Amino acid sequence: MAQLNAYLQFRDNAREAITFYQSVFGGDLTLSTFGEFGITDDPAHSNMVMHAQLMAPGGLALMAADTPPGMDYNGGSSISLSLSGPAGDDALLRGYWEKLLEGGEVREPLAQAPWGDSFGMLRDRFGINWMVNIAGAGEGAAGSGMGESVAEPGGEASGAAD
Repeated sequence: MAQLNAYLQFRDNAREAITFYQSVFGGDLTLSTFGEFGITDDPAHSNMVMHAQLMAPGGLALMAADTPPGMDYNGGSSISLSLSGPAGDDALLRGYWEKLLEGGEVREPLAQAPWGDSFGMLRDRFGINWMVNIAGAGEGAAGSGMGESVAEPGGEASGAAD
């Protein structure tokens, strides 16, 4: 089955970042350097991360790499990673929130949102934006009302309830 995965680019600190994300989410981390694949002759770049992959419980997958010298680096300020789940995952998602927030900043507090869920946004210490949505976790919430169902091409409607 095809998958869509987040692939994060860093400027020389991918190893530190992906190790931090492993401490947040757990899971198995594989990491390869430019030097291991003989992609650089410069010893200063041989330990840079060419590819890292974190496979965490619950199907969470996160990949990362250092931006090679000579390539433009554009931080991820226009992209946010979203963690979401049902009220039964409240403790798990709040735990992720607290760990990701270490050394980071709150952009929107994790609190009840107008649609009834608990929602918050933060930027972690590596400049990555995260959104956390806990469906139906707000006081008196009836469930996630974020959006309407959208039919997939040639398929049934999926997504939030109408």
